[in-house]
Amino acid sequence: MRHLSNKGGAALLTAPLLVFLAIAYLWPFLGVVSWSFTLPEPGLGQYGALLTDPLVQSVFVRTLRICIVVTIASVVAAYAITVVWVRGTPTQRMIAEFCILIPFWISVLTRAFGWVALLSNRGLINTWLQSIGFISEPLALVRNELGVIIGMTHFLTPFAVFPLASAMRNLDDRVLLAARGLGASRTRTFWTIFVPMTASGVIGAALIVFVFALGFFVTPAILGGGRSVLVAELVYLRIFQSPDWGLGAAISVVLVLFVGLLMALLFRYVRPKQMV
Repeated sequence: MRHLSNKGGAALLTAPLLVFLAIAYLWPFLGVVSWSFTLPEPGLGQYGALLTDPLVQSVFVRTLRICIVVTIASVVAAYAITVVWVRGTPTQRMIAEFCILIPFWISVLTRAFGWVALLSNRGLINTWLQSIGFISEPLALVRNELGVIIGMTHFLTPFAVFPLASAMRNLDDRVLLAARGLGASRTRTFWTIFVPMTASGVIGAALIVFVFALGFFVTPAILGGGRSVLVAELVYLRIFQSPDWGLGAAISVVLVLFVGLLMALLFRYVRPKQMV
């Protein structure tokens, strides 16, 4: 009876949250789904356009390519920062903590325009390289995929730190000491013991970064300059500028389903292996 009472109390506590999520997310999403089947005329024409329109296909391919590169770069950078944050000296930990937390205090617009000021043809980097005679013409560092990748990696790296930090802090130091005691070098201990034992954090960080990157809008729109359009920006263009609400809604539905499928596969096939 007590077990049933506890379950009933938990259900009552979670019911308001479920109602809020249904009103704030599920109801609007169902409206978007209906648009994808009814605008501009009822049918599956908008989903057929996703398979036949070369522009839409190129945007999806570009989005996946950039998201994969950003995920790899962000997780690698976050791993290095997290190692210092978790296992460094007190001074190193303090510096790493400031590097992790300060970006959260700066708005995404400020960071995006800051990268424009750094990477543009007359920006600080090109101006400095030309002043020392290293280059004669400005480098194309912005309004292309490179600028988008740099800006997205800078924004998403702090989000990858926390799952990595959790995995590293749960690691048993006695295993590392045993490896060192058996004659393994620091490098071998790191690659054969430390990295495999923090694989769950790497997977979690990659999932968080990849999902965020799929729906990123502000940074790609500013640093891409309309030349490296991603899926989120394409939805905005179809809804507010074309206007082609049906196609924009179909793209949104496919994006949501893809993210849901990705998360389901990761939870289904990755978590059991980690628990063994």
